Amino acid sequence: MTRDVPESAVRAVAEAAARTEQLLASLPGPTARVPEQRERAAASKNAVRTARHALLRDHAEAVYDRLTEGRALRLRLPDLVAAAAETFPGLVATDEQMKAEQARPQRAKEGLEIDQGILLGGLLRAPRAGTHLMESMLQPTERALRLLPEFRRTGVVELSSVHLERRGSAAHLTMCRDDCLNAEDNQQVEDMETAVDLALLDPRTHVGVLRGGVMTHPRYQGRRVFSAGINLKSLHAGKISLVDFLLRRELGYIHKLVRGVMVDHEVSWQSPTIEKPWVAAVDTFAIGGGAQLLMVFDRVLAAADSYVSLPAAQEGIVPGAGNFRLGRLTGGRRSRQVVLWGRQIRATEPDARLLLDEVVEPSELDAAVEVALERLDSPAVLTNRRMLNLAEEPPDAFRAYMAEFALQQSLRLYSEDVIGKVGRFARAGRAR
Repeated sequence: MTRDVPESAVRAVAEAAARTEQLLASLPGPTARVPEQRERAAASKNAVRTARHALLRDHAEAVYDRLTEGRALRLRLPDLVAAAAETFPGLVATDEQMKAEQARPQRAKEGLEIDQGILLGGLLRAPRAGTHLMESMLQPTERALRLLPEFRRTGVVELSSVHLERRGSAAHLTMCRDDCLNAEDNQQVEDMETAVDLALLDPRTHVGVLRGGVMTHPRYQGRRVFSAGINLKSLHAGKISLVDFLLRRELGYIHKLVRGVMVDHEVSWQSPTIEKPWVAAVDTFAIGGGAQLLMVFDRVLAAADSYVSLPAAQEGIVPGAGNFRLGRLTGGRRSRQVVLWGRQIRATEPDARLLLDEVVEPSELDAAVEVALERLDSPAVLTNRRMLNLAEEPPDAFRAYMAEFALQQSLRLYSEDVIGKVGRFARAGRAR
């Protein structure tokens, strides 16, 4: 059977999965089930998930070695999940099953992504496998490598949700989802990782800056907005993916902002990654995922009329790695006020200085950005940020957090309170 993975454990998962699939096929869809049917479905899912968890708890390193040919392959998250479905029947849903699941709104899904959370959480928890997986996610995307010659030649790349432009030695990333206040979805995560890769790989770029573009949304028309966080309408419609959004976002472009992009280069012996300093400029607000982003930047500037919030408890989901980083920046008591109580922090409040380095009048933000870019364009800055990030965010600590996040966020996506909240948000939006 599979090398170093007991056949009995693999068979137990496959048999339990087959029984669950057979039961679910005999029942109405999730929204049409009566209480007794819901209880039977939940008990069967729990049984097979217990078997999956046991397999990964005891044999995660061997499972990962089998999927990656002894860690010879650098598989990104979607490829890793697809390999697991093919190699270990019943461990996660097949591609065909996931396509059917993704076509349904969130409330009508079976929760197959929870099994992906069990898999990826188990692999990340294993030291060798988890480290290798995190390093694999630091590699540049194929899309970025295709676009790199164009960006090096022209200094401009226009993506559907991000505009990238090199000005002098700085790469300016502008989020331009003007219709939804830069609310993030699968496409924006794809575009952001591409843009971050390009900025890091471009030898003429020494420093990067992220800012929100000018909005067409009626309430904020003509104003710049940094980010409204996760796109709750997309979540309600079932279009927010655990693998392609929630995990890729943290292990992909956000982690690259911290660690850099892992690629062979002339001085790989000095560092396996290419890193650069980053500036964030906040207009109007940084909500949810927007606030999470600020925690990894080297210099955060904000307009005096802006605010920051992380409404995780209101949305019902885990705010990415925000819980991992916020307490270090603001202290435990303030982080609980922000995450659990929904506290907004205005840029002019004293506590805002724990998240924002400089607060200026909106008309002065452009000039403040230019000063920050010039100050951070320094080899000494580059080395010291690397050492600061290593001290403040040790890779093993981040890996352990992400292992638990993979599981807990997958459970939150299919919890009744989250489904109810995003449904009410979607209905309110249609009414407006």
